[in-house]
Amino acid sequence: MIKYNLIRLITAGFLGMMFPGTASALERVDVQLIGSADAELQQSLQANSVLRALDGNVTTGDVITAARSEYAQLIEVLYSKGYYSSVVSVLVDGREAALIDPFREPARVDVVQIRVEPGRPFRFGRANIGPLVDTSPLQSGFRTGAPALADVVRSTVKESVDDWRQVGYAKAEVADQSVLARHKTAQLDVDVEIATGRRATFGKVAVTGETAVREKRVRNIAGLPSGKVFDPDAVKKAAARLRKVGTFKSVQVTEADEIAEDGTLDMQINVIDRKPRRIGGGLELSSLDGLTVSGYWLHRNFLGGAELFRIDSEIAQIGGTSSGIDYALSFRLEKPAVYGPDTLFFAEFGTYYTDEEDYIEKKVELAIGASHEFGERLTGELGIGYSYSRVTDLYATPNTKRTLQMFSFPISLTYDARDDRLDATQGFYLKGKATPFYESVQGRSGAHLSFDARGYYAVGSEKKTVLAGRLQLGSLIGVTAQDAPPDFLFYSGGGGTVRGQPYQSLATPVAGGTLGGRSFAGLSGEVRQSITDTIGVVAFVDAGYVGADSLGNGDWHAGAGLGLRYKTPVGPIRLDVAAPVAGNTGNGVQIYVGIGQAF
Repeated sequence: MIKYNLIRLITAGFLGMMFPGTASALERVDVQLIGSADAELQQSLQANSVLRALDGNVTTGDVITAARSEYAQLIEVLYSKGYYSSVVSVLVDGREAALIDPFREPARVDVVQIRVEPGRPFRFGRANIGPLVDTSPLQSGFRTGAPALADVVRSTVKESVDDWRQVGYAKAEVADQSVLARHKTAQLDVDVEIATGRRATFGKVAVTGETAVREKRVRNIAGLPSGKVFDPDAVKKAAARLRKVGTFKSVQVTEADEIAEDGTLDMQINVIDRKPRRIGGGLELSSLDGLTVSGYWLHRNFLGGAELFRIDSEIAQIGGTSSGIDYALSFRLEKPAVYGPDTLFFAEFGTYYTDEEDYIEKKVELAIGASHEFGERLTGELGIGYSYSRVTDLYATPNTKRTLQMFSFPISLTYDARDDRLDATQGFYLKGKATPFYESVQGRSGAHLSFDARGYYAVGSEKKTVLAGRLQLGSLIGVTAQDAPPDFLFYSGGGGTVRGQPYQSLATPVAGGTLGGRSFAGLSGEVRQSITDTIGVVAFVDAGYVGADSLGNGDWHAGAGLGLRYKTPVGPIRLDVAAPVAGNTGNGVQIYVGIGQAF
């Protein structure tokens, strides 16, 4: 048995890669822990072994190279557990791997034996680090008498330096360190000296890179607070803001090497633009509701200040059996960093033709507003909207026509704690929205309220099984269903509410037919199971309730089914097959095809 010699092993490993052996079948790899009954250590050694990670299709050269690198890998594991007097031996068919001549490697390898003598676990003798902002880094176990784990030393040093940077000492660093292993007493002495340097404030911000965005706008979006005490979190947030606007494909925010004599620390922002224009589209198919075709065109940096201009179009219910074709065309302009780096201004204009079973609506709409990020996950939005529409009520006999002129004041809060917005496996999403409105033709006012909650929980460490749930609530107050704007009424059925039930099939009875309700509740549950890295299956059940009044008095229905998912970089492709399981609105099996999870 030998102790690890770093230079020798690196040289041997390099030569081993340059002169690989022939194909070989490695029968087994044994890991033996000698002189210790530490089951957790045994498991860690096996889990981190390079040799045990090899697959069945390897050459002799692969095995020898892995064997030579095994020493460093296992010693790192031993250090992390506090063993500093260890001896590691890697025997390749009985020969020490580090001593095998790289020019005379064996033609075949059958058995590799890894023997580890961990020795005694070490404890901290001297454990000194300073100066410190406070004692929080020591809570990780860096103290005399505690187990001398290498990870504890690393984390304590990092946290101590980070603490100084957090209070403005941007150039804090380790000035000196001494680590001494006393093998006779199994103690590790650690002395670390931190040089704090001077406290700094944010100075000038230079903008470099390949960008057509005006430098002033780049600074405004980043929001680095010149003149304020240096804060590394502000640097990270500045980079995150620049990435979020979507204009840049590369963002780097770096500090100057030295603090200036006046105590300021200059910063540099380096950005590279994405291609300014993009076009895209989508398809969604339902066996009953027909085909939906959508497309968009967008321009990043529309006015030279990282503005986003987007045009969206959609044709829905092509070939649908329950209603006519719907058309939509909308325009949206976004300008980031208005009234501060975390506030975005937007303006929207849209024209819509909606042909449903209960009504036909022709509408134009204009809205302006702003959204503000209160934190990493919490966003609020406030707007003012105007719309003009002509509605034909098809449920009435004879059909009636009315004109609506609406002034609305939407406000919403969104808290998004999902790990992935396209395909979440953990976390939750909450959104509440209230839209007070005044309809000037009839002189009526009211409010439209909605709430959307989604939760995700992955079962097991591999996250192959995900439980997902969704709750939707809605209410319309202040006006009757007959007087309300049609898009403020609630229906249930279809891909967005209850799969297996026909689109908007659940409504409320009125004289002459049916009409959307003034209250709504929807509940969905899914079990998502990954079969491979790209293919998954889903079992789901949905239920929906629509009430004639804002507080209830309605009916409900439900649907259930199975689905298939194929993961792509833009989200999973979704195929769902569902059937009605409750209620009287069912009309056979429904098929849904689209992009992205159902919720």
